[in-house]
Amino acid sequence: MTSRREFIKKTGLAGAAGASVLAAPAVHTQSTIKWRLQTYAGPALAEHVIKPSIDAFNKVANGEMEIELYFADQLVPTSELFRAMQKGTIDAVQSDDDSIASPTEVSVFGGYFPFATRYSLDVPVLFSQWGLAEIWESEYDKVEGVKWLSAGAWDPCHFATKEPINSLADLEGKRVFTFPTAGRFLTRFGVVPVTLPWEDIEVAVQTGELDGIAWSGITEDYTVGWADVTDYFLTNNISGAWCGSYFANEEKWNALPEHLQELFKLCMDSSHYYRQHWYWGGEAKLRTEGTKMQLTSIPDEEWATVEAEARKFWDEIAAESEVKAQVVQILKDYNAAMGKAGRPYRYG
Repeated sequence: MTSRREFIKKTGLAGAAGASVLAAPAVHTQSTIKWRLQTYAGPALAEHVIKPSIDAFNKVANGEMEIELYFADQLVPTSELFRAMQKGTIDAVQSDDDSIASPTEVSVFGGYFPFATRYSLDVPVLFSQWGLAEIWESEYDKVEGVKWLSAGAWDPCHFATKEPINSLADLEGKRVFTFPTAGRFLTRFGVVPVTLPWEDIEVAVQTGELDGIAWSGITEDYTVGWADVTDYFLTNNISGAWCGSYFANEEKWNALPEHLQELFKLCMDSSHYYRQHWYWGGEAKLRTEGTKMQLTSIPDEEWATVEAEARKFWDEIAAESEVKAQVVQILKDYNAAMGKAGRPYRYG
């Protein structure tokens, strides 16, 4: 039989050093990095807007890191997410700047900024090619403890209501669950914005506390159960896409090894891509094949007054600060360019 000494010689190992290499088992002293990430979305919606990417991250991280996913208001209320992340109570967030009460100049543009976009692809183009990413990075660099990571698009903003909306007059007095900036704009048409925990919305519509919802497109209405408690879907929308982002506690982000940072970035991109096709296909399919809500529309000539009012709203926002004015100018320039480009970028 081959002796242990002969084996060591043949493999090129020598003396005590070789013996120690053979004898010592592999020891993993580094413990798994654990993060807690809370999304704006409830469980049913999170199954699409974030969970696949987090599941993939945990699988590929191979024990080096694990992200625990929490749903809307599960650890802290959505409106307190920014402060909780800043303090390190939670490690990361998926939401829009507006809903989490971001103290930055750009928070008003998160969520649904009225008529800023026509299609979901507008959002990544604005961030990647028209300079919004640099502005967001600059603004969050001014805030201690929070790192802005990436923005992407979600669904358009439509009304789902108990009563039909066929004209602007029908919006008068309607109590509607919506986003802060969208609500601020919609008050111009008599809408009464209402803030409630996400999980309470379905019951609030059933009890009459809410008359409707202006928080999503038809895909979410079906996915989260709102199509079961509302009867009408207004095809007019005040924005072509919701703008949401990923954020992290700055200290926790900086402490990650570079390869885990890159892995997280890849999974964010995967999440953004999944939503692009899930929402785009879902909006069309459920409008044409859905059976739970009747479609209504406000005539184009009447809806044009809403779009005109949005431009006034833009100018009011721009007057509030230099940064806001810079973002508004980019939105104006971008939409003008899309209009000149014509089909398929803009119709009419």
